[in-house]
Amino acid sequence: MIILGSTGSIGVAALEIASLFSHKIEALAAGRNISLLNRQILAYRPKFVAIADERDLKHLEARGARVFVGENGICEMLEVARSALVVNAIVGFAGLKPSLHTQYCKKTLALANKESLVAGGWLLNTKAIVPIDSEHFGLWYLRTNRAIKRLVITASGGAFRDTPIHTIKDQTKATALRHPNWQMGQKITIDSASMMNKIFEILEAYWLFGCKDIEALIERSSSVHALIEFVDGSTTAHFALPDMRLPIAYAINPKKASVTSIVPSMDLSQILAIAFDPIDINRYPLYELKNTLLENPKLGVVINACNEQAISHFLQDKIKFGAIYKLVKNALEFFTIKLPELESYTAIATLDKEVRQWCDEAMRDYALSL
Repeated sequence: MIILGSTGSIGVAALEIASLFSHKIEALAAGRNISLLNRQILAYRPKFVAIADERDLKHLEARGARVFVGENGICEMLEVARSALVVNAIVGFAGLKPSLHTQYCKKTLALANKESLVAGGWLLNTKAIVPIDSEHFGLWYLRTNRAIKRLVITASGGAFRDTPIHTIKDQTKATALRHPNWQMGQKITIDSASMMNKIFEILEAYWLFGCKDIEALIERSSSVHALIEFVDGSTTAHFALPDMRLPIAYAINPKKASVTSIVPSMDLSQILAIAFDPIDINRYPLYELKNTLLENPKLGVVINACNEQAISHFLQDKIKFGAIYKLVKNALEFFTIKLPELESYTAIATLDKEVRQWCDEAMRDYALSL
């Protein structure tokens, strides 16, 4: 198998499950964490390795593996590798081109990269994607032949779920990165605090399952990942401990996953204590964009690009937390009127670049006002 984003939390978990299932690792791709990548190369002896930046070549210990560099290097590596399964756990827009190229190479795409569907779901064969996000895995796990009325995914609420609402807009990265339930990368942790991750996941669910009646609810323990309400009036829920190894195991080998204890069983008393809360727009103003995006899902290109740039500025302490919402909302209003045809990766990448430039220019005003 091939793991893209091997040094992130999902990539590390995928390597753990691959070892458990005695699955051979043919290729690894990583960003800037070269020290961890070197340890992975030593442990798994891949034939191929890809890194993001050629400046890191001097630190890489390839141990005989053929080395590729950059976005185009990953695509070339996908072409020469023989493995049929690709786990894409790259963070951000950078994951879209490898997702498209995985399917071009007729390999199975096990997808954890949200942005592939948010910014280019209409270019992918979504019926052939194996979802690794816990929410979409939960929906996949629950599906039957019965007619579906509504899909529901859950949210932890993020770092500010109990913070006084009037103080949230002035928060900085020090508090936004304190996720109550999960240990994740910086970007996804910020997205959890703003509820942007649920906007993304709702768009993903739309592309994966072809349903526009999708809602998110807050479930604080992260023990329920998804629910499906059927036309007949029944609702089923997917309960599991918050552990990404379960969906990863099913992506790597469904037969082994179904008969292997991947995560511990849940305590019944824990299930009985579970409660659901609606998402408060006053606390999470980004959530009000949900219906607009479901009506025009290709606007995902705009919100993703602006959100990535805004978070970059936020993590550099150039803006406060409240500016993320303002930038994304204004970008959506600005680009909705002039949204071009987006029928190729090149067109999407061009718009992505334009939105980022707009965000960088607009950010100066927000930096001053906040």
